[in-house]
Amino acid sequence: MTSYERPFGRYLEDFEPGDVYRHWPGKTITEADDHLFCMITMNHHPLHTNAWFAEHETVHGRNVVVGNLVYSLVLGMSVPDVSGTAIANLEVESLSHRAPTFHGDTIYAETRVLETRETSKGDRGVVTVETKGLNQDGEEVCYFRRRVMVWKRDHAPQRQRPYSSLAIWGN
Repeated sequence: MTSYERPFGRYLEDFEPGDVYRHWPGKTITEADDHLFCMITMNHHPLHTNAWFAEHETVHGRNVVVGNLVYSLVLGMSVPDVSGTAIANLEVESLSHRAPTFHGDTIYAETRVLETRETSKGDRGVVTVETKGLNQDGEEVCYFRRRVMVWKRDHAPQRQRPYSSLAIWGN
């Protein structure tokens, strides 16, 4: 019998400038997603929550998904590939919303590695990446650059479970 651990994040040695990670899966943003996010974050702008207002008093003529939801979703999609072993998210250098996202749009994300460098501590490093959120038509709707501090492989804490997996399968 073989047990498999799902990789979650990468170590400094795994990042190569120029590499691109196409994150999977995508996510269709529903009206309910947008409204819940708006209410949780206290963003009550009617552009996001009032269909009549959006139709009659905005340039798009329909509700636009709040930008912070799009950013959060794209960032979250990148975590298993980029920052799953992170010590810290250090900085978001830039964030641009390049096109509107509407209820019913499906968002995908891709990340490109720009730079890696070791820190003076020697057990970790900093990775600079840029991430794009794309809608179902391939239109870029969100872009950001960020820096993440990650472990070097030989110094990373061992992933643990609070129970013995052997006990579960009777071995």
